[in-house]
Amino acid sequence: MSSKPPLVPAQRELTPISIFLGILLSLVMGAANVYVGLKAGMTVSASIPAAVMAMLILRVVLRRGSILEANQVQTCASAGESLAAGIIFTVPALVLAGYWTDFNYWTTTGIALSGGLLGVLFMIPMRKVFVVDNPELPYPEGIACAAVLQAGEESSDGTESGGAKALIMGGALGAVVKFGGDFLGLFSGHLETARAFGSRIFYYGADISPMLVAVGLIVRLNVALLIFIGGVLSWVIALPMLDATGVLLENNAIDSAWELWSTKIRYVGVGAMVLGGVVSILQVRKGLVEAIRILRARLKGTHDDTSEDRDLPTGVMLLVGTVSITIIGALYWNFTQSAPITAVTMVLMIVLSFFMTAVASYIVGLVGNSNSPVSGMTITAVLATGALLTLMGYNEGPSAMAAILGVAAVVCCVACTSGDVCNDLKTGSLVGATPRKQQIMQLIGVAVAAFILAPVLTVLHEGTEGGIGGKNLAAPQAQLFKSIAESFTGGEQLPWDMVALGVGLGILILILDALLGARKSKFRLHLMPLAVGMYLPLGLGTPILLGGIIAHFATRGSRDKAHEERRMHGGVLFGSGVIAGESLTAVILALLAVNELGGIKLGLSPTMVTGLTLVAALVTLGAFWRVTMKVSRSA
Repeated sequence: MSSKPPLVPAQRELTPISIFLGILLSLVMGAANVYVGLKAGMTVSASIPAAVMAMLILRVVLRRGSILEANQVQTCASAGESLAAGIIFTVPALVLAGYWTDFNYWTTTGIALSGGLLGVLFMIPMRKVFVVDNPELPYPEGIACAAVLQAGEESSDGTESGGAKALIMGGALGAVVKFGGDFLGLFSGHLETARAFGSRIFYYGADISPMLVAVGLIVRLNVALLIFIGGVLSWVIALPMLDATGVLLENNAIDSAWELWSTKIRYVGVGAMVLGGVVSILQVRKGLVEAIRILRARLKGTHDDTSEDRDLPTGVMLLVGTVSITIIGALYWNFTQSAPITAVTMVLMIVLSFFMTAVASYIVGLVGNSNSPVSGMTITAVLATGALLTLMGYNEGPSAMAAILGVAAVVCCVACTSGDVCNDLKTGSLVGATPRKQQIMQLIGVAVAAFILAPVLTVLHEGTEGGIGGKNLAAPQAQLFKSIAESFTGGEQLPWDMVALGVGLGILILILDALLGARKSKFRLHLMPLAVGMYLPLGLGTPILLGGIIAHFATRGSRDKAHEERRMHGGVLFGSGVIAGESLTAVILALLAVNELGGIKLGLSPTMVTGLTLVAALVTLGAFWRVTMKVSRSA
């Protein structure tokens, strides 16, 4: 695919309609991904779904628009989605740890806004390093998004109308299943069973969620299979190896299984993620040096940008950066009430953020935005901050814990946003977009999404049974970061033997992946998805795997990446609709519950609910198969 396809010079990018649609989709994608991340423990890139929606609205509904306008819409929308990921992985830890009783609006907004803005800014000096001058990075999702935009530019109205139908059908399916389960009590959210044989526990479970099938469909079989394998390693293999005598005296088999996993086994995945974060930093060391050189040249005014390939002016970067740093300084002072600790944490945050921007950019270029090791990067930030504050003697009390989580939260937002920015800039380079205008839209997307995340978190926490951290919204990353931060501030110590075991397992996985790479195998053992699967509930992995299997059959025999995306067009649209439908319905139902307008449970017997749940699961899988394969056969 050429990097600069011929375009009509008169085509506009930043128009009132592209800005309006970008803001609207940024808000929708941001709200939806809050739910997705809290439930699934991972988010999927919004770039391709937003690009498809943009083309549908511009071409079918409004009968106008260009590929450049659609690209700007997806740029803004995906910025909102990525910022949501940064917040939900970290900020809920402040509530789970008891530092907050609810989500503080202005603090949450400040973290999101400042972290998101820095993510955009830090990516600017790295654009040429990782996007323009690095042909070794394939950017699978960036190229796929460009292919979707180009196909939409060339397609007929009939094809686009079919895409709109798939999007609406998916939204309806996600909404109906969520409404029927949570409001009417027709379906169970998950099915699980466990048996104890002596002191050993054997467990299996599966969540019943169309959204999770959609996640597997979008991330494809390789990643979906790795997540599932990670879950099997934790729950099916490691769990029965532990002596459960003590926990079985106090709990039934299912609760005992969850207790052993949450207190011991999941930390094997933590060790693997820490290793992944360190290895990723080492991989981008040359790119970091070049990015620092470019940044110094910009500050001195000696950096040369061609008129067709120009970034935001240095003055604008300094202004936005100053605003962001000021906000962060105020937040950290509020957490610590100490000028020296505030200064130290701010310097550490900036250094870690710059490093993680490079890591995120490299990984996104290598395996895509959905596979970026944000969890591993954030764990690295938590460990580094906790260790430094411990050395300084500032490691006791709630304020120390808040300082650790405060640094991690901003770093996580920076990493999520910069990875998305990198992916969008690659797409833009392929369709002929202007980097400066894309960066403006990314700043807009971050700015508008930052102000709605705290209310969505509050509604879901107060309106979902068990709240954030319960079985319905497990928030695994936030639970994990809370535990790590507490271990530095006088809380229960981590099972370091399990963490060390995870590091050893991670080394083995890296060796095996290197062997697969040397053999040019299509299947790769990417460390982060496997590690993520180890510390996610097993039930999430089953529907994700099923979605990945459907994607595999739909794309089998594809000639290249562009052909693969054309085959997946209907499935991605349908899955995107499912994610939006289920997520937004969950937010609406939680809002009703907060206002004491909860569900109307029909009082069905457990056997009948189980039967209806299985029927709903089969209908869901059948719908995904039919819609995905229908387009695949004709592509």
